[in-house]
Amino acid sequence: MRRILWFRRDLRVRDNPLLSFEGEVLPLFIFDPAILDELSKDDKRMGFICHHVQHLKQELQERGLDLAIFYDTPKRVFETLAPLGFDEVVASGDFDTYAMARDREISHLLPFRLVKDTYVFNPDELLKKDGTPYLVFTPFYNAAKERFTPLHVKECVPATQTLFPYMYTAFDKDVLGFNAPTPTTLDPHYALERFALEHYLSARDFMAQEGTSRLGVHLRFGTLGVRELLRHLATQKKEGVNTEPFFRQLMFREFYAHLLFHFPSLETQNFRYSFQGVPDVALHQAFCEGKTGVPIVDAGVRELLQTGFMHNRVRMICTSFYTKHLLLPWQWGERFFAAHLLDYDRASNALSWQWSAGTGVDPQPYFRIFNPYTQSAKFDKDAVYITRFLPELRDTPAKTLHNEAALFESNHATYPKPIVKHKEAREKALAHFERLR
Repeated sequence: MRRILWFRRDLRVRDNPLLSFEGEVLPLFIFDPAILDELSKDDKRMGFICHHVQHLKQELQERGLDLAIFYDTPKRVFETLAPLGFDEVVASGDFDTYAMARDREISHLLPFRLVKDTYVFNPDELLKKDGTPYLVFTPFYNAAKERFTPLHVKECVPATQTLFPYMYTAFDKDVLGFNAPTPTTLDPHYALERFALEHYLSARDFMAQEGTSRLGVHLRFGTLGVRELLRHLATQKKEGVNTEPFFRQLMFREFYAHLLFHFPSLETQNFRYSFQGVPDVALHQAFCEGKTGVPIVDAGVRELLQTGFMHNRVRMICTSFYTKHLLLPWQWGERFFAAHLLDYDRASNALSWQWSAGTGVDPQPYFRIFNPYTQSAKFDKDAVYITRFLPELRDTPAKTLHNEAALFESNHATYPKPIVKHKEAREKALAHFERLR
């Protein structure tokens, strides 16, 4: 058969199901203007993507293949290719609203086959006995463990493939018009090997420690396959390492994709409660610039702006502060994160914001309001993380940075006082949600 292999969220050769089909193939990657036009010209993800697209092309060439790279709408690309006699398009699953609409459009031009790669389970694979989707994580997680088999981690064996004759030319990334530098987090296997899984459970919440995996960006763009990661977990488990907490987080990623597939409106609309936030551009701007006067929140935002990452614990603190203390629309905050996170995943981002806002599928979430000061005192006691990203506070005692009253009394030359008081903001948020129960 003659196939188009459409690389998207699977920018690798290793363990890639697209390379397991025999026959003549045209591997391709499309820089889609519909996606790129939403990005700023210094978006850090573009440096990452361009690097790995070029690396993928080189790896394919080493196997006697190549990668055709386009900068155009998928529809126009496939309208050009359809008359060339291809039997089908093969691509890994992508399940947000835009991706599914795009794939339906392409399926009208050529037979379209989705292969399982982006997630362990397809979104319609884990359903309740009555055929409806799970709305609570724990039953979903239990079903995932029950259905999980060695087939879910089986490595894809490369097939014998010949290259479809096409004009494979070098691609100049400058035509995209981006000026993003190449991030330092590039080698997924180095990142996997350096991740101390046995340290994860005890250190993952402490911002100043290297306790988290930093593998999210590699899973997002498929530079590391989820099956390979699971095989790594299995090896660690055999060596006596407790892998359950990390596997649970992977299943949260699956759960959010599952929810977004079944309820596409969750990208932008509440699952519960009519409260939509109180729009306030000034408060939003203060948050986005890391100038709220709440050190742990501002440090998290500064980390995001500088590196494209934000520590997982800090994400929860920041999103809770944004939606509960500032009472801003979670959609505004979600789009801010979407613009800056290297590991941005639409399902995980939108559903995490809904979790923090108390508007998602969580059954009793509205009264969950993080105290940013007790959080920072517990997980960044010596303010190492805070002062790493807020160097202007290095001479301020750590106890002061965890104490709201002390911050209001201080007169720092370049750092503002808190823009809200925790107790007052908490009571205001609870009153809003109580009226909407």
